[in-house]
Amino acid sequence: QVQLVESGGGLVQAGGSLRLSCAASGIMFSRSAMGWYRQAPGKQRELVATITSDGSTMSADSVKGRFTISRDNANQTVYLQMNSLKPEDTGVYYCNADGRRASWTRRSEYWGQGIQVTVSS
Repeated sequence: QVQLVESGGGLVQAGGSLRLSCAASGIMFSRSAMGWYRQAPGKQRELVATITSDGSTMSADSVKGRFTISRDNANQTVYLQMNSLKPEDTGVYYCNADGRRASWTRRSEYWGQGIQVTVSS
């Protein structure tokens, strides 16, 4: 069973920082692509940032220069460092994994439960 457990969310003032963590289990983590998505109230879920198994990253234009995604394969954790936060960054942040549970299983996509990030003005 694949589990993705997010932590590190909360309430922060505009201009502040937060670091989200996503601890993964039950998946071949080092071979998985990982990502962060977010969903603001009344809006569709959107991609924030992704990191491939070889460490290549990409991020949405709205967070470029402010958010950084990274991974620690030894601890099977992916991080999202969020700096210079803005009220429009408010939403539920979801961890995403695209990988296999084992070498003989097919590649699938998995989601965490989500964690609230609220940025006050």
